Amino acid sequence: MVDEAAEIIITLALLFLGLDGNDENALQKHVNFFDRNQDGVIYPWETFQGFRAIGCGIFLSTFASFFINAGLSHKTRPGKFPSLLFPIEVKNIHKAKHGSDSGVYDTEGRFVPSKFEEIYSKHARTNANALTSDELMGMLQANRVPKDHKGWLASYTEWKILYVLCKDKNGLLQKETIRAVYDGSLFEQMAKEKASSGKQA
Repeated sequence: MVDEAAEIIITLALLFLGLDGNDENALQKHVNFFDRNQDGVIYPWETFQGFRAIGCGIFLSTFASFFINAGLSHKTRPGKFPSLLFPIEVKNIHKAKHGSDSGVYDTEGRFVPSKFEEIYSKHARTNANALTSDELMGMLQANRVPKDHKGWLASYTEWKILYVLCKDKNGLLQKETIRAVYDGSLFEQMAKEKASSGKQA
């Protein structure tokens, strides 16, 4: 149960762009937002700070910090003795990847452009550069691996949360928004917007 909840929330906290000169893969770029002191390890209090920075309330931030770290710590620390501090090692974040996903990240956590484009070429019917709620559901169903109930739940939850948080005024999840998730820039944008508004969640 802890693993499922963690994977569900982290993938809000997981998805992103290829390789660059510093050898970070896509998933590493994304989760680096939550590595508040940039030491390569994410502790629960850093996850909490990251969620607060993007405007989430205290309850969700606390819940996320516990379940993400408790569920993913052992997956990113293979062969190491469990730690009660539940650290997540950024360099191994690809080991926490779940099934029944879009395939936009490969098994090494690298961004796959063709899979990203497939989201819209296969599922965007109303608008070529956006998904409606129904189209999003169609994509989730198409990605389901038989009997992968944990993966179904994780994918459904992460995408639905993203849709609720980021849909536009017409109820569309824009391609540029999803790309910002995958390239690691969405959380930075949300944090800047929250800071500039001066609004406390």
